[in-house]
Amino acid sequence: MESATEGISKLGINGDFASSVPNLHKNLSLLSPDQIELAKMLVAMEQSHLFTNWPEPGVDDGEKKAFFDQVTRLNSSYPGGLASYIKTARGLLSDSKTGKNPFDGFTPSVPTGENLSYGDETFMKFEEAGVKEAQNAAFVLVAGGLGERLGYNGIKVNTLCFKTTTGACFLQHYIENVLALQEASCKVTGGQSERDIPFAIMTSDDTHARTMQLLESNKYFGMKPAQIKLLKQEKVACLEDNDARLALDPQNKFRIQTKPHGHGDVHALLYSSGVLEEWQRGGVRWVLFFQDTNGLLFKAIPASLGVSATKGYHVNSLAVPRKAKEAIGGITKLTHTDGRSMVINVEYNQLDPLLRATGNPDGDVNCETGYSPFPGNINQLIMELGPYFEELKKTGGAIKEFVNPKYKDASKTAFKSSTRLECMMQDYPKTLPPSARVGFTVMDAWVAYAPVKNNPEDAAKVPKGNPYHSATSGEMAVYRANSLILRRAGVQVEDPVQQEFNGQEVEVWPRVVWKPKWGLTFADVKKKVAGSSSISQKSTLALKGRNIFIENLSLDGALVVESGDGAEVKVGGSVKNKGWAIEKVDYKDTSVPEEIRIRGFRFQKTEQLEKQYTEPGKFELKA
Repeated sequence: MESATEGISKLGINGDFASSVPNLHKNLSLLSPDQIELAKMLVAMEQSHLFTNWPEPGVDDGEKKAFFDQVTRLNSSYPGGLASYIKTARGLLSDSKTGKNPFDGFTPSVPTGENLSYGDETFMKFEEAGVKEAQNAAFVLVAGGLGERLGYNGIKVNTLCFKTTTGACFLQHYIENVLALQEASCKVTGGQSERDIPFAIMTSDDTHARTMQLLESNKYFGMKPAQIKLLKQEKVACLEDNDARLALDPQNKFRIQTKPHGHGDVHALLYSSGVLEEWQRGGVRWVLFFQDTNGLLFKAIPASLGVSATKGYHVNSLAVPRKAKEAIGGITKLTHTDGRSMVINVEYNQLDPLLRATGNPDGDVNCETGYSPFPGNINQLIMELGPYFEELKKTGGAIKEFVNPKYKDASKTAFKSSTRLECMMQDYPKTLPPSARVGFTVMDAWVAYAPVKNNPEDAAKVPKGNPYHSATSGEMAVYRANSLILRRAGVQVEDPVQQEFNGQEVEVWPRVVWKPKWGLTFADVKKKVAGSSSISQKSTLALKGRNIFIENLSLDGALVVESGDGAEVKVGGSVKNKGWAIEKVDYKDTSVPEEIRIRGFRFQKTEQLEKQYTEPGKFELKA
């Protein structure tokens, strides 16, 4: 058996190596051949500073081995390895220092897309097409973040979606919608048995264990465990200067400091894990990506999937109308002087100056619709799996990155703190050829976009008239959307009132909620509403069952109806009671549970009519 010294010699470690990194050289006998190759790579990439303070063999040997365990993870989790990461970082840092414009040579224009109006004939046709196509879809939830920015000490997918009325968190709401789509698609296509829709969740070190615990403790919210795949995102190495020297952890000289790489990692994870290949073999055609705290998005998914299927889009970005200069990225077509073109998200602070620099002196302005012609990106994407998978094969899943160092001064020679490369999910189209069919689907924000991400104090500072994107506004947006949908289906829903919670003035509509299997699409809602029905502003209506029909109902209070799949319930008559009053809660009142405080309100359930129908049969609730 050869000695460690002989093994090192065979790997080509020479005297120059020993003199340039003496502390590392003394400790090489601790390392495996693969780790020695990583050591050689780090030295070749000018990272010798990592070993400056390594002690003699026999001191902290376990920490030294742990260092290379970390290097192995960082190397294997990044497409092309750490050498590629460092090389890319040097180029991007050089561009950042010189102020290179990433859009130099590009001219912006409005891309081709579909603008939909909720509930009209065109919308319903796309919805029908989307439900039919759902059996060929897979869903990807990007859920790597904690609720710290939200003011919640837990994972965001476990925050209240409209938990105050139904008890459902975001993850439950999403899974129930996927299952409803799965069942509806089977019925539309006349399938003999449901085809399980795959559901992947991108997690992180912060969220992985807690996401798994949430699923297991709730029996996966009714989904088969085999349908769900958790893909854990790794962090990337931090950089301490413009030469892309890797930064050591200030608390541990044997660890490289790391930070999140961004949600763009989802592409590399899907590719490297083999999930995309498995889905392709299983007949999946569409991959739908969505963010972790938008309670409205599934109201828009069937129609947007229908647009993808009908138009044959390789990439379809779900978007909402945006006001000019609003702080949300715009979907933009960029055409280069050399003929290249791409359709991508351009951040709002880049779009206006880009327009001004390319012959549009007024920059980003509203058109005759009252909105910017560049629709607002909400980071919900639909990819056609075949072209998507083929493109990722070329890059190993890597997409275009950026770097955003915070410099100490105008010389741009030193950072205030370490930086790292970042990537965004929506930047995937940057790598696509001009022949790729990239489009968008615009829907009104009231039916598609109500993210929950800002804590009450930050939300209260938002200029009046702009969206708060808080737990308060997110829940109220669900009630507004459901009320407006019922209005379009023929129900008389009373106008909202203005109320303030945690310093945020919001519209308070009747608290109308339903399970996805009751009203997955607008066509479903229309079928289950008949006659002349009305709902007062103070009312709460919760429908928890598939076959509940509203006919000539007058509601002024709280009504909760729950039914099993075999029960058909007709609900009508006059329901009048004291209902559920909204009680304000102070965000700073720590005696109140955190998930209530971030909302600024809770319900006092004074009185309600609540009925359950668990047995099969036809029933009538005539109050």
